This record gives sequence, structure tokens and C-alpha cells, in this order.
Amino acid sequence: MQFFKRKSKPQTDAEYIAAYQASGDLNVLGELYERNMEMVFSICYKYLRNEEESKDATMEIFEQLVEDLKKHQISNFKNWLHSVARNYCLMQLRVRKVEVGGLQISDDEFMENEPFVHLSDETIDLEGDLQKLENCIGKLEFEQKSCVELFYLQEKCYKEIAEQTGFDMNKVKSYIQNGKRNLKICMEKNK
Repeated sequence: MQFFKRKSKPQTDAEYIAAYQASGDLNVLGELYERNMEMVFSICYKYLRNEEESKDATMEIFEQLVEDLKKHQISNFKNWLHSVARNYCLMQLRVRKVEVGGLQISDDEFMENEPFVHLSDETIDLEGDLQKLENCIGKLEFEQKSCVELFYLQEKCYKEIAEQTGFDMNKVKSYIQNGKRNLKICMEKNK
């Protein structure tokens, strides 16, 4: 009599990821995600501040993982998933903001350090004025220009900008705030 060795159920996150990548079985991914769903929901709720939107975001992040886990090698799933959830929520918040020629101007909800004070943001209508905006960005000081482009155009967070530029995190926030103010002033002068 021949006994067949039964495949054991994955135990660790790494085993779940390997099993999903090998088989593409959504049930395996679902089990892995279910173990981390509460964390993802908590992150979403922290950023979105709305229970229904957080539930939707939690499900949309799962759908995103279906493809992402096929492409990426992940060594620490919880940390990676935390970053995915945070970035997803930040993108949702940025989408909510007023767009000025593809440039999101309001960023108060992204502040990672509450005591830091921002000037009030007013909507600037630049629909047909992209050339003026481009010229004004070119007139910013190097530090402001770098930080504004990384934050608004490349959608980097403060920490990523600080790491990439070598600027202190508070300096990054200041450069973005001052750059945004200088853009507004420049655009008003060029109306």
C-alpha cells in the first residue's frame, strides 16, 4: 500500500507567499490576507477616517496584492503590506484633493508631524495655464523645486524625499510649504 504525502498547510507568511506564487491560488492568498486584514483596516482607518471607505480600501488592497505578489519578492510581509496600505491611502487622499494641471496643491492631511503649521491652501485654477506653472516651478530655489517636484509630481512622501535629498524631514516640509506659497505668488503675478 502506497501512502501519498499530503501537502501541509502553510504556516508562515513566507510559506503562504511561496505557495501563492507557485500556484496562483487565491484561497492561499485569501488566508494570508485574512491574517493581516485587521492591521490593513486599522491603517486605512487611520488615514481615511471613514469606516466604509476603509473597508473598501481594505478590499481594494487585497485586489492589488493579487498582481503585486506575483511580481515582488518580499522578505517581511507585514512591513511590506503596511507600506502598501499606507501608500494606497495616501494616494486616495491625494486623489481627493484639488488638482491643478496634474499638480495636487492641498496637502494638509498628509502631515506626518501635527505641530508643523501650514499656510492655508486656496484653490488655484490653472486649467489652461500649464506653461506658466512650469515656468514658476523653474523659478523656485533649488531645494524648494526639488522637494515640490518629488512630493507633487513623483508622489514621494516626506521620509522618501528626506532620504533621497539628504535634507532634514522638517526642512523638507518647510521647502514644500514655501515652494507652494512661492508658486501661488508667481502664478498670481503672471495672471
